[in-house]
Amino acid sequence: MAGDEEQFRQLLNGLLSPDNEIRKQAEDTYDTVSSDTKLQLLLGALFEESLGEELRSMAAVLLRRFLSSSFDEVFPKLPPHAQTSIRGQLLAGVLQEGNPQLRKKMCDVISELAHALLDEEGNNLWPEFLHFLFESANSNQVHHKEVALTLFSLVPGTFGNQQAQHLGMIRTMLLSSLNDTANPTVQALAVKATSSFLLLHDSEATIHKGFADLLPPMLNIIAASIEQGDDDALLKSLVDVAETCPKYLRPQLEPILQLTVKVLPDDNIPEAFRHLLLEVVVTLAETAPGMVRKVSGKYLAQLIPHVLNMMTDLEDEEDWSVSDELLEEDNDSSSVVAESSLDRLACGLGGKTVLPHINSALSQMLNSQDWKHRHAALMAISAVGEGCHKQMEAMLPQIMDAIIVFLRDSHPRVRFAACNAIGQMATDFAPTFQKKFHEMVVPGLLAVMEDAANPRVQAHAGAALVNFSEVCPKNILTTYLPTIIGQLERILEAKFTELMEKGTKLVLEQVVTTIASVADTAEENFLQYYDKFMPCLMYIIENANSQELRMLRGKTIECVSLIGLAVGPDKFMTDAGKMMDLLLKAQTNQDEMSDDDPQVSYLISAWARVCKIMGKRFEPYLPLVMGPVLKTASLKPEVALLDNEDMNTVDNEDDWQFVSIGEQQNFGIRTAGLEEKATACQMLVCYARELKDAFADYTEEVVKLMVPMLKFYFHDGVRTAAAESLPYLLECARIKGALYLQEMWSFICPELLKAIETEPENEVLSEHMYSMAKCIEVLGSGCLSEEQTTELVKMLDKVLTNHFERANKRHEKRKDEDYDEVVEEQLLDEDDEDTYALSKVSDVLHSLFAAYGSQFFPFFDAILPHIVHLLSPERSWPDHQWGLCIFDDVIEYGGPNCIKYTDHFLQPLLDADEAPHVYGYLCDLIDANHPLVLGPNNANLPNIVALFAEAFIKEAIERSSEVGERMVLVLQQLQASPDVFSVVLQHLSQQQQHAIHIFLNPQDSTAS
Repeated sequence: MAGDEEQFRQLLNGLLSPDNEIRKQAEDTYDTVSSDTKLQLLLGALFEESLGEELRSMAAVLLRRFLSSSFDEVFPKLPPHAQTSIRGQLLAGVLQEGNPQLRKKMCDVISELAHALLDEEGNNLWPEFLHFLFESANSNQVHHKEVALTLFSLVPGTFGNQQAQHLGMIRTMLLSSLNDTANPTVQALAVKATSSFLLLHDSEATIHKGFADLLPPMLNIIAASIEQGDDDALLKSLVDVAETCPKYLRPQLEPILQLTVKVLPDDNIPEAFRHLLLEVVVTLAETAPGMVRKVSGKYLAQLIPHVLNMMTDLEDEEDWSVSDELLEEDNDSSSVVAESSLDRLACGLGGKTVLPHINSALSQMLNSQDWKHRHAALMAISAVGEGCHKQMEAMLPQIMDAIIVFLRDSHPRVRFAACNAIGQMATDFAPTFQKKFHEMVVPGLLAVMEDAANPRVQAHAGAALVNFSEVCPKNILTTYLPTIIGQLERILEAKFTELMEKGTKLVLEQVVTTIASVADTAEENFLQYYDKFMPCLMYIIENANSQELRMLRGKTIECVSLIGLAVGPDKFMTDAGKMMDLLLKAQTNQDEMSDDDPQVSYLISAWARVCKIMGKRFEPYLPLVMGPVLKTASLKPEVALLDNEDMNTVDNEDDWQFVSIGEQQNFGIRTAGLEEKATACQMLVCYARELKDAFADYTEEVVKLMVPMLKFYFHDGVRTAAAESLPYLLECARIKGALYLQEMWSFICPELLKAIETEPENEVLSEHMYSMAKCIEVLGSGCLSEEQTTELVKMLDKVLTNHFERANKRHEKRKDEDYDEVVEEQLLDEDDEDTYALSKVSDVLHSLFAAYGSQFFPFFDAILPHIVHLLSPERSWPDHQWGLCIFDDVIEYGGPNCIKYTDHFLQPLLDADEAPHVYGYLCDLIDANHPLVLGPNNANLPNIVALFAEAFIKEAIERSSEVGERMVLVLQQLQASPDVFSVVLQHLSQQQQHAIHIFLNPQDSTAS
């Protein structure tokens, strides 16, 4: 055994070797060690003091990973006494360990074992661990307390189904630790432990209430940690609480705001701490805006000027405006953090709360002699447009009068910020902005685009012009075309020369994009300028082959394809051959491109535009195009599961995104290439939609690619494109025959059903449902088995149940103490999202009724209560609307058998309290002489006329409205049969008869 231990010591040394070859050999050897042996050797190494800290730490990390990955394989199979021995050894060892770092790693191991010994029913299979926690927390020895709190923060759910009976002891343990003023380390660990426990019970208000008295000491400890500036972990815990259970912080919200306005301007406190404290407030503004709005008034008056001041924290860089490379901003710099925070505060709290405080500071900043203050003020205007949209829209003339002059500011970075503000407002307030301010904006930006001495400013003016033109009404932009085109032509020529002579490309890249945007909006009006630009653009595509010109070439490809789309095939086809050859050459070289090469997405999008221009004439190019597009669409993102230890090695990797899963593990995905993948998937949709039969030979390969991507949870756009493609692919495949089509649908249908069942995002779920509806429309009757139909209806039942539950939650939020008009706006947005999803349920039902008619009724009956509930008097108009649409399909496609549903839909239809939309629908049914509405032998006519009369009495319908005129026409047609009309009137009250008379004879209303 001693020999094994010595070999294992050498193995651990090998795993820590900086030599890649030695380390790889050690990893291979380690993987060959049996699980039982590995467990014993790792435990032995962990507690062998002679190994030293580095090897023992490595053993701890490996042991925790082992328990995480192999617990079920090994531990339960050990004899009971061996299991007890290991558990006891770990608990005793962690208390005896004198090295704090090793003690922490031992806690990681113990917490992993504790996680594993809590079963799915919440039974804790390690009761000694619970006793150990309380005993250690109450110990006189400080490091015992530290161990208990560390463990509790790692496994706050360890009490499982016994937690309720231990809640008082947990609270006492945490409170006494928070109040242990003699031991700041214990207090800090108690903050982390309390935060972990709160986060675990984020939606349990009773626990939050019971633990409310822990909050004041927590904040005191956090405030002390800020003063000391040593460890920002406590502030990070507070950010987590603000994000996950913000209402818990309500009693101490004012002290938090007071602390923030005190700390933000204090340069003696480390920048990272100030940023985190600001993050707490901003997060609360997002997660509990109503709560913050109630108390924030006096604090925002101090906070927002501090944030604006942070935005002035800029470096004087002499060569900033002449740089040809756009370096990414430092996201941790004060100016960037502050600008982002201002944006989020505005979106969270709303313009009514935030804008007055911004306005009061801006005037002085805009008039400052310090360029940094003018710059900050203009960037602030850019930042808050989205959140303060309603309030700023009314002030746009004053805002524009104030900032347009800064396009001529003496400092280039202020001119840059002015372009930024104008470009952002052009997006945020389109098209009102374009209609009101084109006379000052277009000449102003074109003037800045002449600033060749400051290429970075010159380029940004071009970017602002893109923002302005892409949503500008065509008739407005067209009036400026000669001037804009003349300017762009001059800049293109000058910058092309600069590229050849100096290699500079920043402005050239931007002007190409600006040309594309102007052409896209101008459409056929760009025809006369086509020949001015195309030769130069084609030359760039052909010759910009070096690594540093990839972006330029990509943007030029985009520009040429957009111009082609704008001017149409008649003009563009003259250059089509050369364009195709150049693009094919670019595509042929794509194998040499990395997945994140900027040309990839530009090429793929360009091909789709050319396809749209050429239609079926594009078919010969498909064999050359499909390979690269399929390759990009097939991209499998790099993923990783990392320990907290390993996270340190990737902290600075910008193209990785991580989420914590549990206390010790982090799931990461490399995001490079994901947007390109989504673009390629959308382009495949375009090919299938545009080419139809010509795309048939690719349907099998594409459907095999797309169907699995219905569950590509890394990117919503990929899943949406996958769903959108399916009905088009079925259409394309028709030409292959019924058997081929059926085999394809057999592959699609089960997976699409699963995707609808498991989709986590409502927006994507709506697209999945719409895809199913369109597929059923394509295939018609018989496409779904009885089992599949039942399954689909169950999913619709779930969607409808969630629809009503979400509506109930919004109803409760309207009774919440923090409810206000801004919350109402957010709730109305949620209403709209739910209504959209409901419309997709209606689409699915429409397709089923259209395909199966009354044969679908037995399945429909399963969700009938939901549809009836949509028509309940207390439901919203959109609910009524979609409920009626569904019953419209019942009537239209159900034939005589739909008579059994009459009681469910006829009364809502004849409800005089309904909105005019219903009367319009009723007129549709009357015009169609629908038997279920008119009744046998027109028996329902008195009811219908009584309905009309009640609508007139209650002034629910304007006579001059379109619906009112249709109702008059129905009555006039009835009046044409005097005997029938007389019988109908006898069923009406005097008031109703009078209302009908006045509606038919409005000239009598004055006399009466």
